[in-house]
Amino acid sequence: MIPKALTVKNLRKVYKNGVEALKEVSLEIEEGDFFAFLGPNGAGKTTLIGIVSGLVVKTSGEVKVFGKSIDNEPQAAKISIGVVPQEVNFNFFEKVIDIVVNQAGYYGVPRKIAFERAEKELKQLDLWSKKNQPGRMLSGGMKRRLMIARALIHQPKLLILDEPTAGVDIELRHGMWKFLTELSRSGVTILLTTHYLEEAEQLCKNLAIINNGEIIEQGPMKTLLSKLDKETFIFNLRGSAETQSLGSFREPYVAHLQDSHTLEMTMPQGASLNGFFKELDEKKIEIVSMRNKSNRLEELFLSLTRKDETDI
Repeated sequence: MIPKALTVKNLRKVYKNGVEALKEVSLEIEEGDFFAFLGPNGAGKTTLIGIVSGLVVKTSGEVKVFGKSIDNEPQAAKISIGVVPQEVNFNFFEKVIDIVVNQAGYYGVPRKIAFERAEKELKQLDLWSKKNQPGRMLSGGMKRRLMIARALIHQPKLLILDEPTAGVDIELRHGMWKFLTELSRSGVTILLTTHYLEEAEQLCKNLAIINNGEIIEQGPMKTLLSKLDKETFIFNLRGSAETQSLGSFREPYVAHLQDSHTLEMTMPQGASLNGFFKELDEKKIEIVSMRNKSNRLEELFLSLTRKDETDI
């Protein structure tokens, strides 16, 4: 039987001040998965990552990385993990190449091999031309990519990314998406935390949502998104539309004008847009473009976390 990339069972963490950051959390991540671990600030995401990577001591529960217990085989578990933390934490005065190569030494990688791997990783992340610059000279986006290169230097089977694109501009973010997608296809298991929910929906196959230290939902991305009970669309109109001439729409569509050129429409999840387009045609309203009002995962996330808060 092939072990899971990550197995967490009944994981609990209570800090000295009495705060219970994790409350009997359990989850499994299959080898090769691209997994999103989502939750609001303070939900417990960073605590769980800290425990898995050996930076935080758990109160109770079990954690295994590719079948290796972090309690009984900590070194074997750690060598399978690469971590990209939220905060930039390398030596700003070291050269880029040295930051990556020196990291390999902690895992017993021979220096010659480390240089070969560093060249490959830095080229893939468009940092090779900066190899002799000190880390402090890099832009914010470059620093993020450097931390990914550093985390991959010992060729871990599980890569943990804690807010990897925070503060990165759109172009760089999409470049990182492409790199991470290719990395996932190569067989590396990826655990991603992010506040950019469109990022999680774009990249990840499975997800878990944590709130107040408890997993409130987990499963395949497509399955969870199918639970949404409604969708809202924004239509940009050609010309202007007046409220009095718009009239009402037949069920199941509920629509109103945001302004004279923008129409918002809500309908049940899974309903067809064809009937709505037919009504627009009857009303002689022409559409220039349309889009979802918000990311679908964002809608699911907000509906679950708000419900969870009302249940407390």
